[in-house]
Amino acid sequence: MRVDSWTPPPVLLTVDLVILTLREGHLCVLLVERGEEPFAGMLALPGGFLNHASESILDAAHRELGEETALDGGLLHLEQLATYGDAGRDPRGRVVSVAHLAIAPRLPEPVAGTDASAASWVPVESVLSRQAKLAFDHGLILADGIERARTKLEFSALATAFCGELFTITDLQQVYEAVWGTTLDTRNFYRKVQAVRGFITPTSSGRRTTGGRPARLFRAGPQTVLSPPLIRPAPPTTQEEEKGE
Repeated sequence: MRVDSWTPPPVLLTVDLVILTLREGHLCVLLVERGEEPFAGMLALPGGFLNHASESILDAAHRELGEETALDGGLLHLEQLATYGDAGRDPRGRVVSVAHLAIAPRLPEPVAGTDASAASWVPVESVLSRQAKLAFDHGLILADGIERARTKLEFSALATAFCGELFTITDLQQVYEAVWGTTLDTRNFYRKVQAVRGFITPTSSGRRTTGGRPARLFRAGPQTVLSPPLIRPAPPTTQEEEKGE
């Protein structure tokens, strides 16, 4: 093919945002209700097209988050999650999306703006169970974002950010259970956490009474990378699930 006869295909670039937090013990994702076609009225991840050729992808992600939800993206650590470019993912044409992920504690209520009719925190289990269906391929993007977040808890000390300054190991376990979407054995979790040097540090601030028993208080330790990591328990097999019924 001659170079002077080649015409670049029309491809548009968007950003999509997977913003996760814990609210009332549930892992929640920030979703907007689309106010325009395509998929008007459906839930979707916040995001949109780059404004102009000179706008960076990260700047576009921060801008779209602020415009659609009024959350300050500058206060979040946005990391690139993956790129999604299947030919049929957007009915408007060939649209490639660069998805970003952030997981942070104590995020405020969002406020809808621009082409969003509403914005809210939605428990991820309602999306994963398909009770809430997302527009475009945002269900796939969200599933990838949740998996990345769950892996982060295996290898980093991120979970302590969702606890108070002082916390019990039970408090920490509840964070892992919410993000991993599973119930953990308390004794096994306690043993694994204590085996990770520098993960949490006992305090001299006394103990908290929980359920009639005093529980030792801890604070986040100096290590940000867990060694050994806290590996998630394997999901039950079909036979194990049938036995549990």
